Amino acid sequence: MKSALIVDDHPVIRAALRLVLQGLGFKQIHEASDGNEVVPLIRQYQPKLLILDLNLPVFDGLEVMNRIRANNLDCRILVFTSHDPLYYQDRCLRAGAQAFVAKTNQPKQLQNAIEAVMSGHSYFASLASSIGALKPSHANEKHMIDQLSDRELNIFVQLALGKPNKKIAADMHLSHKTVSTYKTRLMLKLAVTSAVHLRDFAKRNHLI
Repeated sequence: MKSALIVDDHPVIRAALRLVLQGLGFKQIHEASDGNEVVPLIRQYQPKLLILDLNLPVFDGLEVMNRIRANNLDCRILVFTSHDPLYYQDRCLRAGAQAFVAKTNQPKQLQNAIEAVMSGHSYFASLASSIGALKPSHANEKHMIDQLSDRELNIFVQLALGKPNKKIAADMHLSHKTVSTYKTRLMLKLAVTSAVHLRDFAKRNHLI
């Protein structure tokens, strides 16, 4: 029997995905709204397909995939996110995803991705032309972003969105000191000197 777990913190998105899955013959569809719920729910329901957003409370999607792999759980993963594939698709592939679909795509793309994954295939966009078209300065910044760890990238985006260190620490179950250390490390790695420049860097590269 076709079964799926939808993980997204927006109820409207979850409802829309449920309709898509039902139209494709899925009978058992479960839902979660934050990353902390995923591993227990996979163990409980053993879904064949996981549709996963990246921007989630507690554990982001990349961390969720790392935990799925660490627990040796068998589940096909389709990432469905608003994040730019230029910076996130390869990370998701390395983390164990079988497909990556941007929320800006047409619904048919999502349906095609679901059918491909359920048939044992992968579904990823070709990014070669996008990367080749980058200006040298932009390509250099992309390289800097690519060198960040998944957690560094997550904290970078949250800082760029203006979240206080204490809020980031609470959301990620980290200490305030740890987040401060990450912030200092990010500024060094990205060669910026202030939080304003961090935000500008993120906006310039379509991370926020």
